[in-house]
Amino acid sequence: MPYKEFNIEKVFYSIGEVAEKFDLPTSTLRYWEQEFSILKPKRNRKGTRFYTKKDIETLELIFHLVKERGMTLKGAKQKIRENKDELDSTQQVVRKLQHIRSLLVRIREEM
Repeated sequence: MPYKEFNIEKVFYSIGEVAEKFDLPTSTLRYWEQEFSILKPKRNRKGTRFYTKKDIETLELIFHLVKERGMTLKGAKQKIRENKDELDSTQQVVRKLQHIRSLLVRIREEM
């Protein structure tokens, strides 16, 4: 019986892990936290930030608008305020397509 891999997801991610995922400096994440009221990572008594999956999804949206589409922070805030639900559903579709693409690439490599 072959070994079946499974993906264990963490509940909380450190700011360093999140910054590495987006290839951004931690200072950018801290700045975005000040600029975007929808981004609120949990903090412990010392003030250490802990990002949840929802926080990471919010960062994906901000990253897409600012870094990939080239919007200003002001423009991104306005877009999120106006079309949050539409942007969320679009991001979900993009994530699903990226996942499908990665599966297809893996299948192609195994052939």
